[in-house]
Amino acid sequence: MKLNHIKYIVLAAGLSFAGCKRVLDLQPTDKVTADAIFGDPAGVKIYMANLYYQLPIEDFAFFRAGFNQNGGDPNNGGFSPAMETDEAVHTEFGDFVGDGDFHWWDQGYKLIRDVNLLIDYIPTLKIRDDERAALKGESAFIKAFAYFALVKRYGGVPLMKKSQVYTGDAEALKVPRSTEKETWDYVMELCDEAIANLAATKGSRRASKYAAYALKSRAALHAASLAKFGNRITLTGPAVDQKLVGLDASAANGYYKLAIDASAAIISSNQLSLYKPNPTDPAQAAENYRELFQDPNVANDNEAILIKGYSLPGNNLGHNYDIWYQPAQVANGWPHPGRMNPTLDLADVYESYTAPGASAPIVTRTDGNVTDYNGFNSGTSYLQFDTPNDIFKNKDARLWATAILPSTNWKNISIIIQAGFVKPDGNAVIRTKDQITVSGTTYYSYGAPDVTMYSGFDTYGGNNTRTGFSFKKFMNQTKPIEAGWNRSTSDWVEFRYAEVLLNYAEAVIESGQGDAVLAAKVLNDIRHRAGHTTNIPLTADNVQRERRVELAFENKRLWDLIRRREFHTEFNNRFLHSLLPLQDLRALPAKKYIFVRVNVPNSGSKTFQPKSYYRYVPGIGSNGLVQNPQY
Repeated sequence: MKLNHIKYIVLAAGLSFAGCKRVLDLQPTDKVTADAIFGDPAGVKIYMANLYYQLPIEDFAFFRAGFNQNGGDPNNGGFSPAMETDEAVHTEFGDFVGDGDFHWWDQGYKLIRDVNLLIDYIPTLKIRDDERAALKGESAFIKAFAYFALVKRYGGVPLMKKSQVYTGDAEALKVPRSTEKETWDYVMELCDEAIANLAATKGSRRASKYAAYALKSRAALHAASLAKFGNRITLTGPAVDQKLVGLDASAANGYYKLAIDASAAIISSNQLSLYKPNPTDPAQAAENYRELFQDPNVANDNEAILIKGYSLPGNNLGHNYDIWYQPAQVANGWPHPGRMNPTLDLADVYESYTAPGASAPIVTRTDGNVTDYNGFNSGTSYLQFDTPNDIFKNKDARLWATAILPSTNWKNISIIIQAGFVKPDGNAVIRTKDQITVSGTTYYSYGAPDVTMYSGFDTYGGNNTRTGFSFKKFMNQTKPIEAGWNRSTSDWVEFRYAEVLLNYAEAVIESGQGDAVLAAKVLNDIRHRAGHTTNIPLTADNVQRERRVELAFENKRLWDLIRRREFHTEFNNRFLHSLLPLQDLRALPAKKYIFVRVNVPNSGSKTFQPKSYYRYVPGIGSNGLVQNPQY
């Protein structure tokens, strides 16, 4: 069952009124009663589909304003959570994490209320025992997912373990916040209930035992990190004093153990594996990795654990990744392409096959300096390359599958990303439209004469990358762009085996528990799938680098920076960076390119405020809840 195919169902439970029989006793024709839904297994199936639709999956339609932001005219300007991290910048804009971003409070409690209504009815349904267990397991899974989304945003929250009944006293419905520890423990309890009741099926778009284990693995790792690294910041106030936010360091190993056990349960089942784990060479590895995200259904029998489907174009059905993020040259008439610009900071993290086990910053100069962002200097000795992508030779295959690099081929078009040229006299023209004719040949600063023929650096329409990279992961290579909203139908894989392996490796190295040999093996299994042949040791740095490249743009980086309390140190007046490809006309008649590392043009620095580790609690004036620190 596709998660997004079912329109919203409105319950009328509790809306019966005594009184006028001629008017108020009439049954509404636009609503369905609870008994009508829950009394029929088909109705339960429809209701369940709606619950899945509300699930806080951070997918193609997840933006700063929330989930499922693809109804009507979803013109959010082409932002994505990756642009709140060091993974990417927007083509035009550069704002950062704000107080109003990434909330999910009212929607979260609506979902929890809807699940509790279903749980009330499960014992009464005339269905088989295995179907009843499955519904019970799915309900627990959805509630665990919902509370995980709440606790990672707000800390401890009110726990609505059962349906509330309104008896005329609104005050009686108010539930205080539980501590953050109690809330995380409730997430674990719900995961266990889901695991106990769900079947071990593969390739499902509904929760399975493996999906429940994967959720527990992810959530427990998050809680463990908060406990271990919470002392990296200092927050004060009533919410801290009452332990509504924050976890004691002593809780870390307990949560790491839960993450290890949940991950190990999936690994030891031997039912899941990496998609195409043994490529013959890096080129094949890059293509395998790209395929996995163009259509995760290719991994239904191995790596994909839970998929959210997008099979029909249209409002609330399709999404907009292809129109927002394809390079400008393939826009096919759509006016706002190219908005996801992977950063040089991310590209630098990918390893080189010639020096495995460490990030390989892109070297542009003969002196090897990779920290000079002051722009082109005619007195600097730059490395010269024969093509605009020779500089990426030997870089990890996943970079080639995640970003469109200058002059690489995409949809049978050579994507031109050029920031300028250096004239034969040594003067440079950078990020300015210009041309020069030398010995009868005309050269263009952006690599081609017309804005429709290149994808970089020209500010026209805000459509051209300003980092030197365009976006590939999740993009559909086989279909032309459809000029219109919500026309993309590629599916999203929410849980996949590679993340579970990385969770296991991180929990083992951070806690010293579990099987270190197995943790090192699974870490290297992922790297071998990417074309690496040399094993690296299990270290915290190696695990974190591997997470950054393997899970790039899967909306994990934002939460990794939060849970490990690294955001405020990683983003402390920080500039992100671009790589400027320049044609070096000083080398004529030879065709040569040089590259310059710079701060992202037209962009300021970014600083993460420690209070932003938690979102503010909405509505405290009426709900009486304790507010989070510094709000």
